[in-house]
Amino acid sequence: MQTSIFETPTPLRLRAEPSRRRHIWELASLFHCSIIGTCLSTNELRRLLRKLGQDAPYATDHTLHGLAVSLAGRHDQAGKLLNKALDERHRVVVRRFDAATEVEGVRQLWREALEAGDIPGAYWAALTHPATDQSLVSEIFGEVHMLSHLVGAANRADIRRLAMQEREIAALRDTVARQQARLRDNLTERDARIRTLQEVVAQQSLRSVAKPCAADSSEIDMLIAELRRQLDREVRRRETLEHRLTEAETTLQSERAARAELQHMLQRTAHELAIVEQELAPHVHEEVVAPPAAIGTVLYVGGRSGQTALLRHAAER
Repeated sequence: MQTSIFETPTPLRLRAEPSRRRHIWELASLFHCSIIGTCLSTNELRRLLRKLGQDAPYATDHTLHGLAVSLAGRHDQAGKLLNKALDERHRVVVRRFDAATEVEGVRQLWREALEAGDIPGAYWAALTHPATDQSLVSEIFGEVHMLSHLVGAANRADIRRLAMQEREIAALRDTVARQQARLRDNLTERDARIRTLQEVVAQQSLRSVAKPCAADSSEIDMLIAELRRQLDREVRRRETLEHRLTEAETTLQSERAARAELQHMLQRTAHELAIVEQELAPHVHEEVVAPPAAIGTVLYVGGRSGQTALLRHAAER
């Protein structure tokens, strides 16, 4: 038994295509989780719930996500505000999809957005487009679902790279600390030697009424110049290390932010899978009202192994 992606009085039939874009409460609740998780950021969601007076200051992102999903199916102020926020957030992409008049045009725009990595706006625009049919939405939903698996694999690689960068930053910090300590020592030593040389020059000036010894003065100038060159080298070395440290810390912060976003996406995907399983389970034991069409082979890809028996029983019935 196949359930329509659109909320209709008869779940086995698809409502006639409307002449306008669909609202979020007109889509099956099965898709609300993926829409909220994919098309709105956590900050946007928190601001929206704050307008509705339903934002708890210490609520987790997952709690707020679940609250928004429950509001998505309601045709009231909350549902309308949520739909408006999605339209405004993806206004440019929705306008681009509005140019399509047939399902193939919507499919082409979706493929282009998928290749460009512009998923959130295209996902919302395609699901709500009046020309979108059951087949296209199933295709789009499956591709977004499979992207979550790729995100999980990329997240593990990012974690390993992040750990390596943290170790590199720690080593750079130690090196900079040693260089700074060495520089302070060199500065102290240089100042002491300059004072000593200045005292020598002053004493020679007092002892000599005539012009000072040119050889001694030249030697002092050479020593001062050498000290200055050493100091310049240490300063440049320190500046180079500090620059590398700054770049490494900036990269680390970016990686941490990306990892946090990936973790949020994985949490939303897990919640989405739970909803799909909950929607699927009741249909296993439904009575067959008409002889099923002949089915040659059913290929089940992905998902959870615990659902295999459940789906096999549904296919057999």
